Amino acid sequence: MSWNQGGGGGGPWGGGGGGPGGPWGGAGGGGNFRPPNFEDSLRRLQDLLRRILPGGGAPLGGGKGWLLGFAVILALWVASGIYRVDPDQQGVVLRFGAYDRFANPGLNFHLPWPIEEALTPTVTRINRVEVGYRASLQLGRTGSISQVPEESLMLTGDENIVDINFSVFWLVKDSKSYLFNIRNPELTVKSAAESAMREVIGHTEIASALAEGRGKVEIDTQNLLQEILDAYGAGIGVTQVQLQKVDPPGPVIDAFRDVQSAKIDMQRLVNEAQSYANNIVPVAHGDASRVDQEAQAYRAQIVLQAQGDASRFQSVYAAYQASQDVTARRLYIETMESILKNTNKVLIDRTASGTGVLPYLNLPALPATRPAGTPAPAAAPTGALVPAPAPGGQR
Repeated sequence: MSWNQGGGGGGPWGGGGGGPGGPWGGAGGGGNFRPPNFEDSLRRLQDLLRRILPGGGAPLGGGKGWLLGFAVILALWVASGIYRVDPDQQGVVLRFGAYDRFANPGLNFHLPWPIEEALTPTVTRINRVEVGYRASLQLGRTGSISQVPEESLMLTGDENIVDINFSVFWLVKDSKSYLFNIRNPELTVKSAAESAMREVIGHTEIASALAEGRGKVEIDTQNLLQEILDAYGAGIGVTQVQLQKVDPPGPVIDAFRDVQSAKIDMQRLVNEAQSYANNIVPVAHGDASRVDQEAQAYRAQIVLQAQGDASRFQSVYAAYQASQDVTARRLYIETMESILKNTNKVLIDRTASGTGVLPYLNLPALPATRPAGTPAPAAAPTGALVPAPAPGGQR
């Protein structure tokens, strides 16, 4: 049905009455929809200005009223460019959506929207990202902690599984890069931190990660995470990576502790055995060296003594060949001297045998006949019987 077709239905916007109609209803058709009335719109705007401005504004048709209204609107539009930057913030001014300049803390001004816009990210506050767990706060204190196994379970360098919870502390070091190069800063830091931790743990043995290597893991993860964020151009500085928990997985933690205890006992026994070996081996080496040196000295002594005996025998033999009687008598005397030197000697005078007196003389008991330093021989027991010599004999 066309717009100018007669009939009770009128045009498509309700024109009727049988007359010609238009898109807002025909003049004679009795339609109930009318075109917008601009005068009504202006009147409503003027009423609004009367309520806002003191004095009630100006009449609708006055030129001053229009100028005053335009001036008020312009002033409000210009005043919308005033903004404040807090001490812990940095202002970033955008012109038509692109970076234009930085703004210092305090009151600042930018061209009103849509020409310029100001963003004020916080650059001194330390932000925290939790990986492997989520901590809920209750009245300002840490409440319950829920584990996130898909984030916390990691594979170590010696192919063991470890359960790690850690926190990352970061702040904004370049607000321009922070605003324009990444979309979700917290998710970016968490994903990069988890990736960095997995790489560091993948090169670390589980025994080191559980004990003395925790500090090295934190430092290496922080350095690697900072490298990743710098490669992204995120404008974020990592201040600290803090390990909260490093444990074996829950189902095997008891068995793992038993294994670690056995390893500690084994290492202790090895250390004790090594200490014993370190003590006993040098002593054995010293004893062996001492015995060897004594054997060498004994051999040298025996060889020299044999050589001396041989040399003395040669000299005696040469003297015997030169004077046999004298040499033989001297040898006899020296031999008897060596035999009788340590024996008890008793002299009996055969000339006193007829007097009734026992001719007994104990030579070793006489101090004058004993060399200095020679111990006195054992005295004969008291009451010893000395046999009477045969007539004309000697003992």
